[in-house]
Amino acid sequence: MNTKTKARLRRATKSRVHMRTAGAVRLSVHRTPQHIYAQIISGDSKTILAQASTLDKDLRSSATGNVAAAAAVGKLVAERAKAAGVTSVAFDRSGFRYHGRVKALAEAAREGGLEF
Repeated sequence: MNTKTKARLRRATKSRVHMRTAGAVRLSVHRTPQHIYAQIISGDSKTILAQASTLDKDLRSSATGNVAAAAAVGKLVAERAKAAGVTSVAFDRSGFRYHGRVKALAEAAREGGLEF
């Protein structure tokens, strides 16, 4: 594993420990060059309450690796979370910097009704 990946995983682990001790429901984001994934994970980290990604049939038809696709995933995961009864989450950016696609997903999820 290269040093950039190790540093990202170290940052992710640090923030996840704080969320786990608080018992917070979290919105976890993972990005790759082509896709972006979002999951709502329960406070005990055992159950996925809602999920959305650019691999969904609704979102796969257009470009999947840009800011617009990330915003669409944010709106979709917020809708699914509200349907599951979740309104408040902790944002887990998985060690990625808060800009670009990660920021677009977070802002779209806030507009969709999630609070964090």
